[in-house]
Order: sequence, then C-alpha cells, then structure tokens
Amino acid sequence: MASLYLLIPIAIIFVCIAVAVFIWAVKSEQFEDLERQGYDILFDENDDNSKPDHLSKASEAEKKQ
Repeated sequence: MASLYLLIPIAIIFVCIAVAVFIWAVKSEQFEDLERQGYDILFDENDDNSKPDHLSKASEAEKKQ
C-alpha cells in the first residue's frame, strides 16, 4: 500500500508531461498535413539526385549516345 503513495503521483506527473507534449505538438502545427508523407512515398520525384550512382551513370551514358 505504501508503494501506491509513490506510484500514483509519478503516474500523474507522466500524464501531465504527455498532455503538455501533445498540446505543444498541436500548437506547433505538427498534425496539420498528415497525408503529405504518404504521398511522398507513392509519387517519386523526377530528381537525378535521388537515383543511385550506378543508375545515374547509366542514364548519363545513354544521353550521350
């Protein structure tokens, strides 16, 4: 029973910290655009920097021909 006197205040402190972090995340607009990351995975950009080295060298050789 004595351990409950210690564990309950610690649990309340953890809940308060979690609520504070959640409120901070909402106020700093962390949850504004939830779908953008999913679209980034689905739609690949046509950027030469995103290709691996062996693929970019092969495409450069094809362009020269």
